[in-house]
Amino acid sequence: MMELDFDKMSGLVPAIIQDNETRKVLMLGFMNKEAYDKTVETGKVTFFSRTKNRLWTKGEESGNFLNVVSIKADCDNDTLLIQVNPVGPVCHTGADTCWGEKNEEPVMFLKLLQDFIDKRHEEMPEGSYTTSLFESGINKIAQKVGEEAVETVIEATNGTDDRLIYEGSDLIYHLIVLLTSKGYRIEDLARELQERHSSTWKKH
Repeated sequence: MMELDFDKMSGLVPAIIQDNETRKVLMLGFMNKEAYDKTVETGKVTFFSRTKNRLWTKGEESGNFLNVVSIKADCDNDTLLIQVNPVGPVCHTGADTCWGEKNEEPVMFLKLLQDFIDKRHEEMPEGSYTTSLFESGINKIAQKVGEEAVETVIEATNGTDDRLIYEGSDLIYHLIVLLTSKGYRIEDLARELQERHSSTWKKH
């Protein structure tokens, strides 16, 4: 268990709560050592409520618990970053976050899709379309990516916007399958694009 510095704020440390999937910051609370220990023990975020002057497990009344995925301390060991899977809205107002934001970040779904395809590749369940793609081999998967790319181009030039999005989604899906079959992930493409942006594109 990590050693936290509870002395700087009279026995409390701030706890930043972040959605594990969307990476949205959901709320900020405070923990004393007892609240931290209970959070670690139960896997549900528990704060020290300064207004109620007692431990308070988020969701104990509403059922909207914050299920812990990971807990990290900052470099000074006096602030926590807790990544969670929230059950329902987080704010007492009914909003997704205490800042009134929607807890959505659609681009993060690509990581979830990658994780799903990785699991399919590992387990190879019968009756799965993804399994059938892996079983067909690299050449067939690459051919499928090419077909979806052509379909995307056709919709972009002579089709509808709705069909463009549909075919483009198929292209991304099959590209992730191809990457997975070669031992890579969608993050490897993101990393390459990031490196290009840092080293080349900013100069243009």
